[in-house]
Amino acid sequence: MATTNEVLKIENLLLRFYTYEGVVEALDGINLGIKAGEVLGLVGETGCGKSVTSFSIMGLVPAPGVIEGGKIIYNYNGKPVDLVKQKDSFLREIRGDEIAMVFQEPRAYLNPVYTVEYQIGEALLQHRKKEMIKMALDEIKKAQENQLNKKLKNIEAEIEKLKMKGEKENQEKIKELTKKIEQLKSDSSTKRSSTVTMYEKMLQNPDSFYVRFLAKIPIINRFKKWLKHAVKQEVIRILKAMQIADPQRVAEMYPHELSGGMAQRVMIAMALACNPTLLICDEPTTNLDVTVQAQILELIRYLKETYKSSILYITHDLGVVAQLCERVAVMYAGNVVELAYVKELFKEPMHPYTTALLESIPRPEKELKSIPGMVPSLISPPKGCRFHTRCRYAMPICETVKPEFLEVKEDHFVACHLYGGHKK
Repeated sequence: MATTNEVLKIENLLLRFYTYEGVVEALDGINLGIKAGEVLGLVGETGCGKSVTSFSIMGLVPAPGVIEGGKIIYNYNGKPVDLVKQKDSFLREIRGDEIAMVFQEPRAYLNPVYTVEYQIGEALLQHRKKEMIKMALDEIKKAQENQLNKKLKNIEAEIEKLKMKGEKENQEKIKELTKKIEQLKSDSSTKRSSTVTMYEKMLQNPDSFYVRFLAKIPIINRFKKWLKHAVKQEVIRILKAMQIADPQRVAEMYPHELSGGMAQRVMIAMALACNPTLLICDEPTTNLDVTVQAQILELIRYLKETYKSSILYITHDLGVVAQLCERVAVMYAGNVVELAYVKELFKEPMHPYTTALLESIPRPEKELKSIPGMVPSLISPPKGCRFHTRCRYAMPICETVKPEFLEVKEDHFVACHLYGGHKK
């Protein structure tokens, strides 16, 4: 299943939750790959392990969850890195920068006591601090030049007035003003040079002791105002890219002042603030009306083309998958049971669970069918294939042997004994 252009690859990932009721076998050796620039859909019933998969990638598995096996290989600066083995410091570095996530309930993840500007700006200062300092430095240089030019123009205008009154009579005054121009240029150049040198040292290493030591000096406090201004301008630019009509007003709002669709756009803005390589969307249109849902989907499609990010789109809605995704992985009870291109999967589903899912979609010309039985408890899941208790094609081998995840057609992977998915 490995390809040369995959940004992330999950191999045999095992995840367990040790609870008082028993051990929850949340992920049972899943395999998944996300290609560069693609939108991969991850679908399945509630509780099948979709969100837990995303939390595993982000390094945010809540206690008492433990990753007990497998790999999550991320292509970091052209080198494969196993995220499972990395320290929290490394995960914090790439989380929000290289890999970002849009959560299912935006209001649960937006801090109610801070403005939109503060919360998006926090991500910018965490992962793009040097860029923000450079933007502030450019603004300072521009402001200093404008201030100098304004003074010089006033003096030059005064010299012109004196010349019109009589150059000989006002010769001494004109000489005095000319010297003042030269002095202003010299003083401004010296002042700008020393100030810029100090700020450029900040740019080289914004977290150094030198910067922390200078934090008490008034000139640094003035710089903080410029830095805040630069961050605000970048926040407004990002919100505008989210197709928000009045980004400056929204930047000053608190989460409780936002509608559901607007809050989700802010979450997407926060996730895309650092232009991540991989964006994970965990059911971002849940609880939104169909009009706003269509707008969010169109926005994600537009942003994918603009930012060229790979997207893992988690949903239980196959209609959304058909609109947005290029490939789709189907999950059931902690296993990926089928993976294929969207058109191929809708045209010729191969796993019995995928077939049953498609048959359960309401269609005018077809009878609505439900999947018999219930999703098994992951504390004591069925042995062998976890779907065999609900499968119309179940065989004796399905009750004892777990099927392997095999490529049965080109780019079409299935874990089912109907296609020879038994271990050799």
